[in-house]
Amino acid sequence: MSSKPDRPPSRLRFVCLRVRERLAATRARIDRWFPDREFIMRAQGQVRFLRLPARTQKRAAAGALVLALVYVGSITTFALIRWHESRDATALLGRQARVEKAESRVAAYRRNLDDVTADLKRRQDFIEKVTQAHLGVLPEDGKDDETVTDSRSEAARTIDKVNAAVPEAGALARMEGRQLAFVERLTRYADRRSARGLAMMRRLGVDPGMMLGALGGGSAGEAAMGGPLLALSTEADGAIDPRFARLGASLARMSALDRAISRMPQVLPAGGESISSGFGYRADPFTRHGSFHPGLDFRGPLGAGIYAAARGTVSFVGQRSGYGNCVEVTHGPGLFTRYAHMSAFRSRVGQQVAAGQVIGAIGSTGRSTGPHLHFEVRINGHPTDPRPFLEARSHVSSTIVSPAVGPATAAGTGKDIRPSEASE
Repeated sequence: MSSKPDRPPSRLRFVCLRVRERLAATRARIDRWFPDREFIMRAQGQVRFLRLPARTQKRAAAGALVLALVYVGSITTFALIRWHESRDATALLGRQARVEKAESRVAAYRRNLDDVTADLKRRQDFIEKVTQAHLGVLPEDGKDDETVTDSRSEAARTIDKVNAAVPEAGALARMEGRQLAFVERLTRYADRRSARGLAMMRRLGVDPGMMLGALGGGSAGEAAMGGPLLALSTEADGAIDPRFARLGASLARMSALDRAISRMPQVLPAGGESISSGFGYRADPFTRHGSFHPGLDFRGPLGAGIYAAARGTVSFVGQRSGYGNCVEVTHGPGLFTRYAHMSAFRSRVGQQVAAGQVIGAIGSTGRSTGPHLHFEVRINGHPTDPRPFLEARSHVSSTIVSPAVGPATAAGTGKDIRPSEASE
């Protein structure tokens, strides 16, 4: 039985032959690099021949190669060692730098916190000083009938807790307590000013609800509201602290009452300081019998200005029996003022007038004995003594400033409207 040829040994022999051939080719190439060499040397007139065999050259080249490898290896090893040392040193310096940077930033934050707190304190000082300059000293303590909170004791406890837990924030906690105390004092001021306004209106016989209702929805111009929504909040989540909400409500109520009071007679309607006839009982200048005088008479020169006693709307311009030429200004539901015996009209029906604005000129029309202004205040049609209205506001003065708006003109004429005189 014949066996198959042994292929693996034949392949191995072939590989070995190829390796021997490559080694032989390499050896032959090296031999060509290092042939036997002879050097001719001349010294002191003698010529010598120096023979350098191939084997010596190969040994010298091998030695040089070994030395070069050793040198490169040592340099590489040294470089690796230095690189590792440098990397470790850099990492250490980086860790130290990060620690120092964090500590310096914390210190900076603490310094900045002190700076921010100082800035807030200066701002609060400024706010309180400006407020005191314009409003006076705000009330510190509440009254029994007031509902404004007093957070001073709670703020003190909060400051103690914050100081114990976060000492760096203690100054901010104190600023917060001071801010809340200021808000509460300002709320008390607004409430007390509103209470004084309500009391004054009731004392003068004016219904506060009627006047406030007129401002809130009485006239179409003032009732119309709108605009973009710009929500206010004091907290990060959009909520508002109840104490700030209470302050807003108190200030809004105070503002509404101030606007209502601004529509009540408060400015002297004539520049003269002499009142020739008061309100109530008097001897009639024509009959010399007792009669009721429903207003005040202000003596003045013919043609002198007559001023609106309060902000309002001109509701009548013309003649009335006994009054002659007169103007009526409506200031709210049921409240109007009447100006009589005019020599000229300087206003027109429907005109909005401000307190102190010229609406006419002093004359002697109607039932009059000489140039003067007859001034009335009427509530729901009934005459009321004008003197308490004019004396109710502490800033009322007998000196009337120049009117903000010039004389009203006839439609398109540019001339004062001069009515014909009439007498009863």
